[in-house]
Amino acid sequence: MSAVESVSPNPFGAYPESYYAASRNAAPDRPVLIGEERADVTIIGGGYSGLSAGIALAEVGYKVALIESDRIGFGASGRNGGQIVNGLNAGLQAIEKRHGEDIAAFFGGLLQEGNRLIRERVEKYNIACDLKDGNVFSAFTGKQMNELAETEALWRKHGVRDLELLDREGIRAHVGTDSYVGGLIDHSGGHMHPLNLALGEAAALEELGGRVFEQSRVTSVDYSSARPVAKTKQGRIESDHMVICGNAYLDRTVPSLVPRILPVSTQMMATAPLSEDQAQALLPTDKCVEDCRYILDYFRLSADRRLLFGGGTVYGGHDVSDVIAKLRPNMLTLFPALKDVAIDYAWNGNFALSFTRIPQMGRLAPHTYFAHGYSGHGVTGSHLFGKIVADAINGDIARFDVFANLPWVPFPGGRTFGATYSAIGSWYYGLRDRLGI
Repeated sequence: MSAVESVSPNPFGAYPESYYAASRNAAPDRPVLIGEERADVTIIGGGYSGLSAGIALAEVGYKVALIESDRIGFGASGRNGGQIVNGLNAGLQAIEKRHGEDIAAFFGGLLQEGNRLIRERVEKYNIACDLKDGNVFSAFTGKQMNELAETEALWRKHGVRDLELLDREGIRAHVGTDSYVGGLIDHSGGHMHPLNLALGEAAALEELGGRVFEQSRVTSVDYSSARPVAKTKQGRIESDHMVICGNAYLDRTVPSLVPRILPVSTQMMATAPLSEDQAQALLPTDKCVEDCRYILDYFRLSADRRLLFGGGTVYGGHDVSDVIAKLRPNMLTLFPALKDVAIDYAWNGNFALSFTRIPQMGRLAPHTYFAHGYSGHGVTGSHLFGKIVADAINGDIARFDVFANLPWVPFPGGRTFGATYSAIGSWYYGLRDRLGI
């Protein structure tokens, strides 16, 4: 089945009604966890972090069991913009200022690893996910261009040679709008069908001998003993190690992780398929794009030439009732020629925000690990963090310990007031975006 054919007779199943769910590749219904089970490693969460950790562990012989509360890729991994963007939300400049040159150098060495890992697995396990090359960061103002120039210079300092600054004419060759003064292209980045990537990784994990359970929401975890236990309504699984990767969809299942992250809703929509001429006029080189504003827009073309357009944030993870009304004006500002093009799909999805914008990983007990908080840049970060957690379980703790030892900062007011605090901050930086300062 091609990546753009609908699955029938039920095109969505347990998935939210999105373009990705409608165009997902065929996949089996995995079993529900029922009764008593054992594993070397239990992974909670069927998104990229859990799948990445599971594959890395299964490849070296661990017996892995992965538990997903809904379906594989149900959360952010199956709803995101599909953009393979190197690095993390927090830039190297901010990391160096906060943690010093040594930590910034450590992060600099990881800038492209998650990207490489995705590409290696797509090739190794023959994952059909419409993988394409290149992503563009677009600038509305001279100030944003200066920041991109700083980023390019700093990344080059850490060995990244794939970035190219674009002036107004240069970015116009990639994006058919006059709104941008310039940009930065990362030739090593890319984009893909995110749900099909997750489904392909789940199949790879099973091919390696891993077990995947769906529709098995974890109700509690017990990591007080040497062998941690995860319980669901119908089952229980005990293992030597546990990895918790629920991220924005973990809810309050693990109370000690609740203060660390804040769910944030973002929105996406997909137009009707465009003609070849329309698609060529919008994105001539078929790169994905995200702009440099604090509240940014991001977009790309799908395999069947739809414009996939996303943006917006709602702190606290509440869904927007009319996604099209929220996103369409921004899309038409960039591409007024789309005013008569229908919107076929629109959806919400949550990502997990950390206060410092740096992802977190650590241990809750000697054999219980967690990874979360990618802050809107989780496609590459989650793959990288899953691999680093797997390495730690397999005895290589050097990189894990660097992340685990970084201080984390709770949201002021916790989950109750953190959303309000973050929304105020978002409004302030959004105003700066609009004023160009």
